[in-house]
Amino acid sequence: MSLVLFIEQVLNGLQFGVMLFLMAAGLTLVFGVMGLINLAHGSLYMVGAFAAAATAAATGSFVLALIASLVFAAFAGVLIEVLVIRRLYERDHLDQVLATFALILIFSEGTRWLFGSFPLFLDKPDWLSGTVGLPFGIVYSRYRLAMILVGLAVAVGLFWMIAKTRIGIRIRAGENDREMIAALGVNISLLHTFVFALGAALAGFAGALIGAIQSVQVGMGEPVLILAFVVIVIGGIGSIKGAFVGALLVGLTDTLGRFLLPVLFRLAMEPSAANAVGASLASMSIYLLMAGVLLFRPRGLFASQ
Repeated sequence: MSLVLFIEQVLNGLQFGVMLFLMAAGLTLVFGVMGLINLAHGSLYMVGAFAAAATAAATGSFVLALIASLVFAAFAGVLIEVLVIRRLYERDHLDQVLATFALILIFSEGTRWLFGSFPLFLDKPDWLSGTVGLPFGIVYSRYRLAMILVGLAVAVGLFWMIAKTRIGIRIRAGENDREMIAALGVNISLLHTFVFALGAALAGFAGALIGAIQSVQVGMGEPVLILAFVVIVIGGIGSIKGAFVGALLVGLTDTLGRFLLPVLFRLAMEPSAANAVGASLASMSIYLLMAGVLLFRPRGLFASQ
């Protein structure tokens, strides 16, 4: 196993991690501010991917496709919050789970009705195709590297907004005491709508970025949603810092596990058996990581104590 190949896998893990962060950030904000379990968050990821694919097919512009993913996912988030979610804040978590699960079915069937059952494809632009040379002789995908940089830039912007802006102060206050900031004159309904739309836009943006390296298809958001829940459990519910660290841990653990475990098992087993066992254990690695974190930090790494 060469050092170059290992570094390439680390970069793949970082790319996977920053995309998970875009999903998990909105999910943890919604739960932290609203106390809402939103199973339909993966559907917003799918909406962003389909909006981007449709826009790229109509205009030929990848940049317009990314903008469309933000706009359509945010708009879908506003509609969901106003028409459905607003009625669930005072209900228990079982009602929230049932209602947002119903939204998954509605979005899936609605998307299938609009676009059909066959996958769509979002082509990368020419200026992001091919590879780029990095130090130590590493040749890496230009598009994946751009995903890492864009994801990190979004993370920095989100941290800045939460820490330095007036809306960020209100979001942080809403996580601690919603009743108090409402009593101080903050429009709590508008704050909830903004937070939900922001989370939806981030999820849709992640779906568009991933759509250029995977197929865009109905149901693509549910597997990512499960990983996003793992991320926020590891990082601590309501914590943006926790979502970022948790996403990187999950991305690196999953990617390096799939790369390293079969190699290690080949030292004692036949290659075919080593690949099978290694792949099976690699798929469990992120859940073992979550169990290990919760064993020592039951509320997650960065949950408010």
